[in-house]
Amino acid sequence: MVACIALAAILTHVLPAGKYDRRDDPVTGKSVVVAGSYKPVPANPLSFFQTLLAIPKGLMSAGSVIFFVMLVGGAFTVVDKTGALQSAVDALVSRVGNKGWLVIPILGIAFAVGGVVENMQEEILAFVPVLMLLTRRLGFRPVIGVALSMGTAAVGSAFSPINPFQVGIAQKLAGLPLLSGAGFRIVVLIIGVSLWIAWTVTRTRSARSEAENRPDPEVRAAVGTMGVRQICVLLCVITAFAFLIIGVSKWDWDFDQLSGMFFFMGVAAGIIGGLGAAGTADGFVEGFRGMAYAAVLIGFARAIFVVMDEGRIVDTVVNALFTPLSHFPVAVSAVGMIGAQTVIHIPVPSVSGQAVLTMPLLIPLSDLLGLSRQVTVLAYQTGAGLCELITPTNGALMAMLAACNVKYDEWLRFVAPIYAALLVLGAGAVFIAIAIGLK
Repeated sequence: MVACIALAAILTHVLPAGKYDRRDDPVTGKSVVVAGSYKPVPANPLSFFQTLLAIPKGLMSAGSVIFFVMLVGGAFTVVDKTGALQSAVDALVSRVGNKGWLVIPILGIAFAVGGVVENMQEEILAFVPVLMLLTRRLGFRPVIGVALSMGTAAVGSAFSPINPFQVGIAQKLAGLPLLSGAGFRIVVLIIGVSLWIAWTVTRTRSARSEAENRPDPEVRAAVGTMGVRQICVLLCVITAFAFLIIGVSKWDWDFDQLSGMFFFMGVAAGIIGGLGAAGTADGFVEGFRGMAYAAVLIGFARAIFVVMDEGRIVDTVVNALFTPLSHFPVAVSAVGMIGAQTVIHIPVPSVSGQAVLTMPLLIPLSDLLGLSRQVTVLAYQTGAGLCELITPTNGALMAMLAACNVKYDEWLRFVAPIYAALLVLGAGAVFIAIAIGLK
């Protein structure tokens, strides 16, 4: 991560600085770029000390997410100390028996729905304790827990017909009706999620055999019975997640509200579970300690964007990637958009931020080429959405990997084949959309 920050700083000395003009868009309520307004601006190459300052700036910029991760980690450590999670997971594992792989499609579909509906990412960090307990009890490596949660959610988001933070904003900026082309996207979505889940299931076999070669007393713990206290603690956890879903979808809750709710859940679980005030406080402290690395990674990931933004080279990268597309045939330009959106998502890790940055530039280009605006939105979804699976600037992904003790290179080895297959699926969808004249 530090190497990526350093590379971004070097690029501020190499690439020419430039900016697009911005305007307030009344439809989306966001500041969007003005097509054709790119112009050189005075360079602002970052010095060594300015680059160092980008790290605390990134941490402050991601403060809400960082504190959310810390408080969620503390709350679930308290829940874990009550024994409720272990008992619930033991009960589930005892029922699935030697068909533990069935858990993958069941949970995978649930997380995919979260991605489809509300671009679920950071919220998944709340599930880390349960996922880790479950994968250990089933004998799977932690990478499977990341795949069935963060992975399926990202794929669901990338091909979603209703995700308000991706396709919703992009269609508004493109002047398209919301939910237009939904039928086509649903077909692609089903294929994409099915491919991801099938890949994860096949990988669980090798992952499970390797895990079973390493005896783990905790994994082989006897299934115990759940007491009244543990049942009440689990009801407290379920209630919290119900509020999470309702709060995000109906009440416009952000990370601050979710953090407060999970803190309250942790305190309530500790008292109900019989830990007392001291035991509950100790659980929170232990949880803070365990999630500190994951939380800090989010800030470091944000620092990469801070460096490029302060160096005034983000718009330069966007302009350099999109300008050549006007010289290619329609189909080639459409696939080129996927590649360009993939590259841009590395320095611009926000999918909604990328939409307001790139769509106003691509829509006039699409009209000039005779390319359907719907196809342009589809190319944006595929490139930016799927890049969430691999980019080190995705703070949620890096935090998830750290919390689950999965190395980044291990994750890349796991995801590389299926990521390539999903890119082919996205490119194929673009070709088909052009052929059928998707509007």
